Amino acid sequence: MNQTSNFIKIKTKLLNSVYYFLNHFTRIIQFNFGKVLNICNRSVRFLESTYKPCSLKSLLVLLLFISASLSAQKNKDLFIKLTEPLKDFNIASSPQKFIIGSTCKSCTVKINDQSVSVYPTGAFVYEILLKEGDTTFQIVAYNSNGKTTKKQIQYTFKLPAPEIAVSSFSIERIQSFPEGDLMLQVGDEINFKAKAYPDCVVKVADKYQLFEMPDSTTKGLKGIYQGKYIVQEKDTFLKQKIKVSLISSDGKIISKETSNRFSVMTNNTADVVMTKGRLAHLLFGLGDDRLGGAKMGYIDSLIPLKVIGKVNSNYKVRLASSRTAFIPDDVVDIMLPGTFSPSSLSGKIRVYGDTMYDYVSVQLFNRQPYQSFQLTDPSKIIVDIFGTTNNTNWIDQLESAKEVKNVSYEQVADEVFRLNITLKHQQHWGHFIYYNGNNLVIKIKRLPPKLSLKNLVIAIDAGHGGANTGAVGPTGIAEKNLTLPVAIKLQLLLEKEGAKTIMTRTTEQYFDNKERILFYRDSMPDLLLSLHLNAANDPIRVGGTSTFYRYEGFRPLSHAIYKRMLELGLKEYGNNGSFNFMLNSPTEYPNALIEMLFLSNPEEEMKILDESFQQKIAEKIVLGIKDFLETAH
Repeated sequence: MNQTSNFIKIKTKLLNSVYYFLNHFTRIIQFNFGKVLNICNRSVRFLESTYKPCSLKSLLVLLLFISASLSAQKNKDLFIKLTEPLKDFNIASSPQKFIIGSTCKSCTVKINDQSVSVYPTGAFVYEILLKEGDTTFQIVAYNSNGKTTKKQIQYTFKLPAPEIAVSSFSIERIQSFPEGDLMLQVGDEINFKAKAYPDCVVKVADKYQLFEMPDSTTKGLKGIYQGKYIVQEKDTFLKQKIKVSLISSDGKIISKETSNRFSVMTNNTADVVMTKGRLAHLLFGLGDDRLGGAKMGYIDSLIPLKVIGKVNSNYKVRLASSRTAFIPDDVVDIMLPGTFSPSSLSGKIRVYGDTMYDYVSVQLFNRQPYQSFQLTDPSKIIVDIFGTTNNTNWIDQLESAKEVKNVSYEQVADEVFRLNITLKHQQHWGHFIYYNGNNLVIKIKRLPPKLSLKNLVIAIDAGHGGANTGAVGPTGIAEKNLTLPVAIKLQLLLEKEGAKTIMTRTTEQYFDNKERILFYRDSMPDLLLSLHLNAANDPIRVGGTSTFYRYEGFRPLSHAIYKRMLELGLKEYGNNGSFNFMLNSPTEYPNALIEMLFLSNPEEEMKILDESFQQKIAEKIVLGIKDFLETAH
């Protein structure tokens, strides 16, 4: 082979390498750097059109051109993009604020002539403590050529004025508790609080007097009236507002109606609702947050519930003589007036198994609501069946049951019949409760025969997606776009280990949490992992990794992953229990939510933007699952 031929082969190999690099580099930077992407694409097209023997000098010139183009583009991209605040003019309710945003990676930033640290990602964070009045901030970014771009924002901060007493004969506001539109029974109480002109008499519906509270209980504010109204048999409210009257010492009267409406249940009012759908759930109370009210748990359809009231869109239902709960009105149907209130005796209890699961079946005469929870050490499933009275004389326990060690029952309170299901193994692998006719069935998952990844089906949920962007980092990157690549890396690692995987999403698209929970309840994985990134109002001091579980029997999974995540050098934010998140709510399989780190923290955002760090996270999660499997027996 002659020297020219060897030289052509070397050039060809080098061109191949450059071509591969440019294509790969294009894919890597596609998400964030559209302008640089165009340069790479032009270079790739040039290589494709000139892929023929050429001088090494020409190739070097091409590479220098690409380098110069990238460098020029780098200097050209002089910008300031803020993620906090989003507006140029802002009203602040507290003095502590943060200016958060990004600029070009090689740029420097000053805010009001004070230098601000710029992270390698281009992110910057500046903490401010506002004084009363208007404060203007001038943000200036400088590139390496000395060129600048500027952005100006303004905050207006005023300390809240102290509340003062009503100065004229009037009622300023009326509050009722529970808050919202109410449906009530005779004997129920409505608590009222009014702010009105001091030293007067305040009456509700011309009957019940509210009492002016002493200054010592109102921080010196006069004219705060409080009291309660007890619903009477003769009350006939039907979605009505209630009149509150202010009466002066000289007999003057002024009235104002409540903003909320009230109804009183009568003999003609439907007082039984029936659960419907697959996501009916009971709530402990009326508390609410971004995750929804605290849930007792999901229950099956076609279960009648005795209604004893309603607050806004939540029915208050009677479970037993000493237990109440709430249920959203969109997961029930109203039954006709005269429908019997639900109650039942317990009948035959049978414990048995098939080739995959154990079952505990309880005979009831009517479908009744229920609640279950897990215990550990020893491992137990506790099921409380409400509205039910013991009439069981024995329990059939068959040898076909492989995971259930023993079942017992007790009447723990009036109309609360409890099943105690003791398991043979320490680790809970999941249970599901449903009705077969009027028989309540607890389906119990057995310990997998081989505790190794290659024998398991693992569900991976990339948090958020589509319109649900999730948290946003200082550079403007959205949580949804970072959970997905980590989920895919985790999928590849688990499949390499021989595990089967089920993915919520493998592309950028929207899935409602209700869709997700039903999808996984139908798929019945062995484990579910939901990947997320956290956020906090303080982007400087708050950070770290954390995991979340709801049920005590599933804690070992999240704890094992948490310990491995800490090996990445991230701060502790805890392994958190009783987490009221929808994907943690199923009892059918062990599950964990992993808040990998805080996207709001610029240093941690820089980590998660690094593909090699994403890979390390996926590797640590796999190691955590393996640690869990070593003890999950």
